[in-house]
Amino acid sequence: MSEMFRITLPDGSVREVAPGTTPADIAAAIGPGLAKAAIAARVDGELRDITRSLEGDSNLALVTSRDEADALELARHDYAHVLAEAVQALWPGTQITFGPATDDGFYYDVMAPASREPFSMDDLPAIEEKMREIIRADKPLRREVWSRQALIEKWETEGESFKAEWARELPEGEELTVYWSGSDWLDMCRGPHLASTGKLDPQAFKLMRVAGAYWRGDQRNAQLTRIYGTGWLNKKQLDAHLHKLEEAAKRDHRKLGQEMDLFHLQAEAHGSVFWHPKGYMIWRELEAYMRRAIDGAGYREVKTPQVMDARQWEASGHWGKYRENMFVIPDEVPNVEEEGPLVSNDADWMALKPMNCPAHILIFKQGIKSYRDLPLRLYENGCCHRNEPHGALHGLMRVRQFTQDDAHIFCREDQIVDEVQAFCRLADRIYKDFGFTYSIKLALRPEKRFGTEAMWDQAEAELRDAVVRAGLATQEYGWEELPGEGAFYAPKLEWHLTDAIGRTWQVGTIQSDRVLPERLDATYVGEDGERHRPVMLHRAIFGSYERFIGILIEHFAGRLPAWLAPTQAVVATIVSDADDYAKDAVAQLKAAGIRADSDLRNEKINYKVREHSLAKVPHLLVVGKREAEEGTVAIRTLGVEGQRVIPLAEAIAWLKGEGTPPDLRG
Repeated sequence: MSEMFRITLPDGSVREVAPGTTPADIAAAIGPGLAKAAIAARVDGELRDITRSLEGDSNLALVTSRDEADALELARHDYAHVLAEAVQALWPGTQITFGPATDDGFYYDVMAPASREPFSMDDLPAIEEKMREIIRADKPLRREVWSRQALIEKWETEGESFKAEWARELPEGEELTVYWSGSDWLDMCRGPHLASTGKLDPQAFKLMRVAGAYWRGDQRNAQLTRIYGTGWLNKKQLDAHLHKLEEAAKRDHRKLGQEMDLFHLQAEAHGSVFWHPKGYMIWRELEAYMRRAIDGAGYREVKTPQVMDARQWEASGHWGKYRENMFVIPDEVPNVEEEGPLVSNDADWMALKPMNCPAHILIFKQGIKSYRDLPLRLYENGCCHRNEPHGALHGLMRVRQFTQDDAHIFCREDQIVDEVQAFCRLADRIYKDFGFTYSIKLALRPEKRFGTEAMWDQAEAELRDAVVRAGLATQEYGWEELPGEGAFYAPKLEWHLTDAIGRTWQVGTIQSDRVLPERLDATYVGEDGERHRPVMLHRAIFGSYERFIGILIEHFAGRLPAWLAPTQAVVATIVSDADDYAKDAVAQLKAAGIRADSDLRNEKINYKVREHSLAKVPHLLVVGKREAEEGTVAIRTLGVEGQRVIPLAEAIAWLKGEGTPPDLRG
């Protein structure tokens, strides 16, 4: 008799099973309800097919649709495979490459056969229908282990040159698996998968768009078509996601920025923003707000150069780790002759700063610093440049020139936890002033990094301890640790904001860094009279002004709080007889510090109301002959039904309160 395997379930109970037993068998033995609900299994923590045989003593947890993260990952992976199968069924000769799950769906990169043009949006309805046909066929998804040579021969025989290339590069001795869909289609894949295509909901996915993609991400290689889809566990989830996308499209900061005349971007300055007067007014209000916050928190504001010598970036480590993202310029007067090179080959090199930290260390190093001077908190609205690829640029959210609300705190070892706690309190107050909820993550050491393991252990522990002491390392604040996602010089805490439609945005950070002070030789004189290295805390709350403004526009759908609105009130006339009264009302509003304009055009009032609503003006003060005679205004507030008529003086007092920044209110 074969030796039995001991399988330990989450409740601690142990079942002895024969070799060849699958998690599906155990689910069936427990009960028919679980047998129906179980879709996969975690075997010693590894997610596996429900039908894959157990290989020895192990811990087993059965996965159902209630384990939503695992269930969605499996479903989206399966949708990707069904997409590839559908495309090849419709257009034989199509080559397939890879198709992973994504945060909200899946994609697959394919190459159309030579007999037709690359795939387009017009092909998506037919692909969707074929996918539903494959799902309804409830084809078993079956795992097999193949030899490397057998895989290569299969792909070469079938003209799958991309798959054959990849199979040839797989390591010798590695277990290579394929998954069959029924008995007529297979793909090379590690898995896991659901038991059959019928486990997918045929109404819970939608193909969204197509895009160009290069094989293996290299523009020197063949161009493929990437077909994107979104996939969910049921139609209700899909509908909710599509509604969210519709709402996001309405809130798109690029569209609203144009409608509200806030900013524009153009090819003459790729990735840099042209701020219009109204958009820059938002910027100025944010800048003033942040200055009040940092002044109150004991920071000292500085300003540092845009361009620094390459030797400084070499010393800091950025030249070796970050050079591909830097704009580099020669340090010489260019040749202005018509012929010949503009720049010689022996010029020294300089770079536009991609970050402010090395310059802040240079300020710290001016003069002798004592332990009594610490903590020293240096703040800068620092303009930085990063050489992002053109294709990665996205409105205000990803730019090449941006301004950080950047600060660096130079402190002693014994001050770190207190300083991080203080920053947590400051960030909490600021995010709440803007109406955001947030979660906190700890990004841990990446593979490429400076510093010793002991240094990283200590830095990570300090950040973790500060959050614990602040009471924020809880489920309520979404506390999570993210392996491998720290900067090359330091771990970091990240603040992820949740906006009005449930999207998350990573904005604020604080990093505990011992590497740069060492590399750039920053020291202070300790109580013992000896030289010591300060610890450098890198921190930001907005992240960048550009991106934070983009987030605010989308969060509020353009309806910014009155204190941030470029124009807080417009006085609009019904008849020309009220023009003088309207002008006087605007003068009084401006005298009270309210950003106000008048609309005296010879247009119907409904037209004016609609136009200023589209411009997202918070308050419209309508005046006619009667209001002029009585010294009143009819206030219409954006998003509020109806209007109220009150004396002008009362309206001014109310609008002044509405337009006061949250940190200045009583």
